[in-house]
Amino acid sequence: MSSNLASRPGGGAAAPTDGDNRYKAVQHKLRTLGQAMDLVAGELEALLRRMRTNAERAQGLAVDIANAELDKKFVEMTNQVSTALGGAAVEARKLNESAQEVSGLTHDSARTHARLYEALDDIRSSRKERTPKPGFFAR
Repeated sequence: MSSNLASRPGGGAAAPTDGDNRYKAVQHKLRTLGQAMDLVAGELEALLRRMRTNAERAQGLAVDIANAELDKKFVEMTNQVSTALGGAAVEARKLNESAQEVSGLTHDSARTHARLYEALDDIRSSRKERTPKPGFFAR
C-alpha cells in the first residue's frame, strides 16, 4: 500500500510567509492555502477509503485463517491489524474533517478580506501619486 501523502517538492510551504500584507499578496496567500487544504482533504478522503478497505480485508483474512484452522495467534494478530486500521481510519476521518473546516474558513476569510479591502486596493492601485502605507494615519 503506497501513500500519496508524501512530501512535495519545495519544502512544503504552500505560500511564502513573509511580511507582505498588501491586498493582492494576502489574497494570493489565502487562495494558495485554500487550494492546499482542498488538496489535503481530497487526499485524506482517499486514504480513509483505503484504510477502511484494508481493515475489512484484514478482518476477512482473519476469518479465512480461522476457517483454515491455523494457529489462533495468527487469527489474533490479523484481528489486531484490522482493529488498528479501523482506529487509524477514525483518526484520519477526524483529520479530514479538520482539513475541510480549515479550507472552508480560509475561503470565507478570502471573501471577507476581498469585501473589506478590494475597493480600497482598487483606489490605491489606480492613483498615479504614491499613497501612505496602511496604518499610517492610525498613529
